[in-house]
Amino acid sequence: MPATATVVGALLGLGTQLYSNALRKLPYMRHPWEHLLGMGLGAVFVNQLVKWDEKLKEDLDKMLDKAKAANERRYFGSFPILPSYLSSSSIILLFLVPP
Repeated sequence: MPATATVVGALLGLGTQLYSNALRKLPYMRHPWEHLLGMGLGAVFVNQLVKWDEKLKEDLDKMLDKAKAANERRYFGSFPILPSYLSSSSIILLFLVPP
């Protein structure tokens, strides 16, 4: 994976420099050091993009795990205990007996 990202980045940098020279109607290989610089910057950029994407996936997994745990605590955790004066039978009587 890192080799692929490096090659893609280098081609991106080289292509950018060639395209820049073509737009300005200059010889393609006018300053070869600019091509090397573009290839290096492109490789670094794509490698950092791959690292960022991996970290983003890890962070998303952590956030989803936290949300899942919070939902499980909320819906499957302990239910509040009714006060002693409101037992289940008195709640039923409140709904069955008219005021």
